[in-house]
Amino acid sequence: MEATATSTKAKTGVQGLDDILAGGLRRARVYLLEGSPGTGKTTIATQFLLAGAAAGERGLYITMSETDEELREGAASHGWGFDEPNRIYELTPPETLLDEDQQQSLLYSSDLELGETTKRIFEAMEAHKPQRVVVDSLSEIRLLAQSSLRYRRQVLALKHYFSRTGATVVMLDDLTTEMHDKTVHSIAHGVIRLEELAPDYGAERRRMRVIKYRGQNFRGGFHDMVIKTGGVQVFPRLVSAEHKTEFKREALPSASAELNKLLGGGVERGSSTLILGPAGTGKSLLTLTFAVQAIARGECAAMFVFDEELGLLFERAKGLGIDLAAMQDSGSLIIEQVDAAELAPGEFAQRVRACIEQKSARTVIIDSLNGYQAAMPEEKQLVLHMHDCCSF
Repeated sequence: MEATATSTKAKTGVQGLDDILAGGLRRARVYLLEGSPGTGKTTIATQFLLAGAAAGERGLYITMSETDEELREGAASHGWGFDEPNRIYELTPPETLLDEDQQQSLLYSSDLELGETTKRIFEAMEAHKPQRVVVDSLSEIRLLAQSSLRYRRQVLALKHYFSRTGATVVMLDDLTTEMHDKTVHSIAHGVIRLEELAPDYGAERRRMRVIKYRGQNFRGGFHDMVIKTGGVQVFPRLVSAEHKTEFKREALPSASAELNKLLGGGVERGSSTLILGPAGTGKSLLTLTFAVQAIARGECAAMFVFDEELGLLFERAKGLGIDLAAMQDSGSLIIEQVDAAELAPGEFAQRVRACIEQKSARTVIIDSLNGYQAAMPEEKQLVLHMHDCCSF
C-alpha cells in the first residue's frame, strides 16, 4: 500500500464509533470485536467493509459461522448489498472431512481441519487481495485448535500473514466457549467489547467499550449503542470538559415580570434550574414561560417531554395562550416525546447535544427528571449523567 494510504485511519462506517476511536482504525493492523450473539458484531463488520467500498477499497468477509445467503439477507434488511469491491468467502469444511470413511487414523481430524482452514483463508486473500478483511468467527478456529497453545499459534500465524499483506483486519468472537480465552487480547492491536443488557422492563440495552488500542488515546468507558434499520449507531459518552466555551452570563427573564423580580432579573445564562413541586402546581407552565421568552428574543428552544403526551400538552398550553404548534412549525421550538423504556441515557444525551450544536437551541427543558430517572434506575450513574449533561 502507498504511504499516504497507511498514514490515514480506516473509517469504520459506524456513526459515533470513529469519534471514540479518535478517527478510526489504524491501517494494516488486526483488531478484535467481541461480544455475545445478538450484540451487533456482524452489522458493525459489514459497515466496516461498506465504508471501505465507499472509499474504493476491496473488502473480504471470511465467514465460518454464517452462510453467504444469511449474510446477504442480513445486509439487505439494512438496505445494503455485498457488491464489488466486497466479496463473501464462505469457508465450509471440505467434503472429505465430513466423510467418516476419509478420516485419518494416525492423525487427529482437527489437525487436518485447522490446516485446511488456514490454507483456504490464505488462498482467498491471494485471490482477492483485499485492503479490509473480516474473519467471522474466532470461535470456530478455537474449536478446531482444541488447545490454548495451538489456538494462540494459529492466531499469531494469521496476524503475521495479514500484516504482510497490509490489510486492516477485524476478527469477530462470539464468546460462546465455556472458558473465556483472552489469548487474542494480547495479540490484537485493539479490542472492542459489545454488551447487551436486559432491563426488568423495556427494550434491551446495548453498549460498547474499547478495552485496548495500542499507541492511541481513545474515549474510555461504556458508550450506549443501538441497532436500527441502516446499521449500528454509537453514542459517545458525553465529556462536558471538552466543550467549554466563552459566553456572557447575563440574566434571562421569563414572560412573568413578577417572577423576574423574584429571581433578581431572571435565570442566569449557562446555569441549570430545578423546578420542584407536586403534580398540578404549574411546573410545566412555568418552564414554558422561559421558552416563550427565549423565542421572543429570536433564540431557539428545545423541550424533551418524558411524562406527558404531546397532544395533551399542546392543548393545555393553547388553553393558556401558548401556541406550541405554531412555535414548532416556525422552527423556533424543538419538542420531542421521549419514551424512557425505549431510550438509553447515552442516546438522550446525544439528542440534547444535537439540539444545542446543530440547531442552536439556547434554552433546554427536560420534563421531567422522574422520566429521566426511569431511563436509568442506578442513582449514582444518573447523577453523573445529569452532571455531564448540565455542565455541557
